[in-house]
Amino acid sequence: MAYSILICDDEALTLKTISRALEAEGYEIFLAQSGEQAVEIAQREHPDIALLDVVLPGIDGVEVLRQLKRLDSSIVVVMMSAYRVVERAVEALKLGAYDYLTKPFHVSDMVNTIGRASEVLALRVRVRDSVQDARGRYDFGRVVTRNAALAAMLEQAKKAAESDKTTILIQGESGTGKEVMAKTIHYYSPRAQQPLVSLNCAALPDTLLESELFGYEPGAYTDARRRKEGLLEKAHAGTLFLDEIGNMSFSVQAKLLRVLEEGNFMRLGGTRTIQVDVRIIAATNKVLKDAVSRGEFRDDLFYRLNVMPLFIPPLRERKEDTVPIALDMMKRFNKDLKKNFTGMTPEAAECLRAYTWPGNIRELRNVMERTMILATHGDISLDDLPHEIREFDAPPETSSGEVEISSLTTPFVTLEELEDRYILEVLTATGNNKTHAARILGIHPTSLARKLKRIPEEVAAEH
Repeated sequence: MAYSILICDDEALTLKTISRALEAEGYEIFLAQSGEQAVEIAQREHPDIALLDVVLPGIDGVEVLRQLKRLDSSIVVVMMSAYRVVERAVEALKLGAYDYLTKPFHVSDMVNTIGRASEVLALRVRVRDSVQDARGRYDFGRVVTRNAALAAMLEQAKKAAESDKTTILIQGESGTGKEVMAKTIHYYSPRAQQPLVSLNCAALPDTLLESELFGYEPGAYTDARRRKEGLLEKAHAGTLFLDEIGNMSFSVQAKLLRVLEEGNFMRLGGTRTIQVDVRIIAATNKVLKDAVSRGEFRDDLFYRLNVMPLFIPPLRERKEDTVPIALDMMKRFNKDLKKNFTGMTPEAAECLRAYTWPGNIRELRNVMERTMILATHGDISLDDLPHEIREFDAPPETSSGEVEISSLTTPFVTLEELEDRYILEVLTATGNNKTHAARILGIHPTSLARKLKRIPEEVAAEH
């Protein structure tokens, strides 16, 4: 890609020498001999890179830098200065200049510096492109719903996203899409170009969770040989998503509360206070208010997190969404699996609506992917759906709301045995492709390997 460069210097010979060298490298060149002229050209031409002399007639190069950054914060600026005004170049670096050259310099050094600036610009373009890709995947407009409660929640989420400092608490059962909602909020917010860092609080023991979140200094504990930045630092200027925050210990909760109240923290074993600008989005499948009442979660942290509460209703409470979501998934899987399904029969649609979906959207996704792998094409029929979905019959409830044991299917098997059978069915359907099977099952390939080891040989042989 040929980038455009604005060169500003009050010496005509310098302009001529630099422009010739950079034109030979394929850059598009704009020339200015004063700061005011440079700003005027930048407003009209929107150059990618600016090469500015510090000392200029009229407004100086540092002021031009300020104005160019206000026009376009992504412009990459390289300053030029003589030895006697190098302090002004250092000031320019603090204002966002990429680098500076000290006059007199070799033309080859200047070309190399501009080359490095171009690489930075290329990286920024890639980051911008990836953000646009993410916005395509995580977009409020892509949420399929006919449910009034969820539609109202989405409107609240949009408003919360625009307020980029507001702390958000997303609550809902496992599989309802809390992480997807958090990503959608981030990419809809003014922080979209900045990092989105995620941490599952239920996946780590307390000590490891604390070191991952806050980082540590050398000697903080036995194996801490070097400094490590925590996720809070890595998320600076962006968003930190804390999944399953209801599993966080009281000691870590107290430190997180300080971050929310004061915007700073200390690494483990550290003595220096580190300031961060980060938006916290937390999620949990627990009812945190009840956890506070039971003394399982700090009330002060709950109120700091609960500034903008969002609740995602389970799929069984919005049955009108089941078939539209399934059809939307069908379009995506048609592309991924190279299939050509056109819809589903009324019987299959009614079967999906009748099922209670304890695993919510995640379970529906797995069912649709497995069904489309095993079926051929055309409309998905009732017979194409997995046995457990097709044969589902909601058990009657007793007056106390408990399921009558007499309504359960016999003969009885353990949950582990049911899981083993399901794993083997998915493996068979995927041609024993363990990576693909793990994705359908929603588990890590290592977890799948561990589960396969426990399955008796005679059971595996049956499949």
